Amino acid sequence: MVFQQNADIRGHNTFGIAAKADHLARFSTVAELRVLLATPEVNGQPHLILGGGSNLLFTRDFHGAVLLNEIPGLEKVREDDDHVWVKAGAGVVWHTFVLHCVEHGWGGVENLSLIPGKVGASPMQNIGAYGVEIKDTFDALEALRIADGEVVTFNKEACAFGYRESFFKRDGKGQYVILNVTFRLNKRPVLNTSYGNIQQELDRMGISAPTLRDVSDAVIAIRRSKLPDPAVVGNAGSFFKNPVVPNELVEKIRATYPDVVAYPAGAGHSKLAAGWLIEKAGWKGHREATHGVHDRQALVLVNYGGATGKEIYDLSEQVLRSVQERCGVELEREVNIL
Repeated sequence: MVFQQNADIRGHNTFGIAAKADHLARFSTVAELRVLLATPEVNGQPHLILGGGSNLLFTRDFHGAVLLNEIPGLEKVREDDDHVWVKAGAGVVWHTFVLHCVEHGWGGVENLSLIPGKVGASPMQNIGAYGVEIKDTFDALEALRIADGEVVTFNKEACAFGYRESFFKRDGKGQYVILNVTFRLNKRPVLNTSYGNIQQELDRMGISAPTLRDVSDAVIAIRRSKLPDPAVVGNAGSFFKNPVVPNELVEKIRATYPDVVAYPAGAGHSKLAAGWLIEKAGWKGHREATHGVHDRQALVLVNYGGATGKEIYDLSEQVLRSVQERCGVELEREVNIL
C-alpha cells in the first residue's frame, strides 16, 4: 500500500484545522484494510480510522497513521411487506444514503438529512436529530476486529446505543473498524414532524400532506438556516451534548430563568438544551480573531479561518466553566478531541 508521508489532513476534518499525520493511506475493501493493518506504519503503532472527520477536533499533529475509510456500496439486501433492509458501506456519505432512501420511499432516516459525515460513523455516535436516532432504524453492522482481522457482526443490543454514544465509543473504542451498516426502513412511513420546527417549516412551505421528500427538504432548510456549512465555515456541528439532569436542578434553574428549555428524560430527570444554556451564559455570537461561537446556534463552535485546534478547545473550556458557574450544569463535549 502507498502511504503519503507527513500528510496534510486539513481537508479531512470539517473544522478545517491545519494538522499533519506521519502517514496517510486509503482503503475501500476489507482486503486493503487488512494489508494496511499489517504494515510497519500501522501494526503496533498509533493509528486513526477516519471517515468524514465531521466529529473531530485536532489539537495537535497526529504522530501515527491516518487511514481513510472509503468503503463504497448501497444495496437493498431484503424486504418484506412492511420493511426494506438497506446495507450501506462505511465510506458512503451519510446524506447521500438518506437521499437514496427518500427517493425510494423508504422511511425512517429523513429527519437525519444533511448531517455531515459518513455512514460508518453513524452508529458510533448514534447520531440523531429532530426526534430520531440511528438506533430507531439500525439492524446490524459488520466490523473488522483489529486484533485478529476477523469480521464480526453486531446487532442493536451488542452496539449498546446511548445518547450520542455506543459500544464503539466506550469498551470497543479503537478495537474495530466499521465496514458497513444495515438499516431496516419502513415501506409505509409514519412521518415525525412534531419535533423542533419541522411542522412550522412545512406550514411555511404551504404543505399540508407532507411526503418523505417534504420532511427531508424541511429539515435541510432548517439546518441551513441555523448551522454553518463546513465547506464555508469550519465546524463539527453540535460541539456539546444536551445534558440530562435531575428535575430538582431544572426547578432551581427555572427560578432564575423561567424560559428554561427542558424535555422529560425519565426517572426524575430532564434533558436541557445545551444551546440555551450557552446562550444564557452570554456566548452566542462570541467571536475572537479566528474562531468563536456561531451567532445562530450557540452549540456550534466555528473556525473562521486560521484557528488552531488548541484555540477552539480552550474556547470550549471557557464555555464549560461559564455554564457551570451560571447554571450549575456540567456540559459534556460531543466532539472527539485529539
